[in-house]
Amino acid sequence: MKVVRKQNNSKMCIICGMENELGVKAPFYEMEDGSVRTVFQYRPEHQSYPERVHGGMITCMLDELAGRAIWTVEPDMLAVTTKIEVRFRKPVPYNEQLIGTAKLVANSRRGFSAVAKITDAAGKLLADADVTYLKMPAKLICNADMEEELDYHIDDGVKDIELPPEE
Repeated sequence: MKVVRKQNNSKMCIICGMENELGVKAPFYEMEDGSVRTVFQYRPEHQSYPERVHGGMITCMLDELAGRAIWTVEPDMLAVTTKIEVRFRKPVPYNEQLIGTAKLVANSRRGFSAVAKITDAAGKLLADADVTYLKMPAKLICNADMEEELDYHIDDGVKDIELPPEE
């Protein structure tokens, strides 16, 4: 599937922060079908039990994915999570390629909702979530310079992402 646009990364986010030593450093892409996708790997630092990623890290990725879905239609919008319902389907491994996907399902003046999922490279569903957000100006979220924080654009030349078959 064709990549329409690569989204920016941030400095310190645990999922997309390029300066966070323990972060996932995941890239995010807007796709031709209106979804957001990432191809990424967790590391052993993200484990709970040996050979399994911690549920909190899985939830973080699902939240990040779903939150980025709004940028496909409102690229400058910021929001905060108000509700997340996660389903852990199978153990999520580290040191293996994983694919995250999210899609916007509703959008209003005050908020939006999206669905997100993580699959393995073969397309097996590992976890998914329904997430609801409240749109909010940056100045009400934090005192940091959000433009500076979110201004990491790394052109990696990715033009398409091969998708595994659906489970």
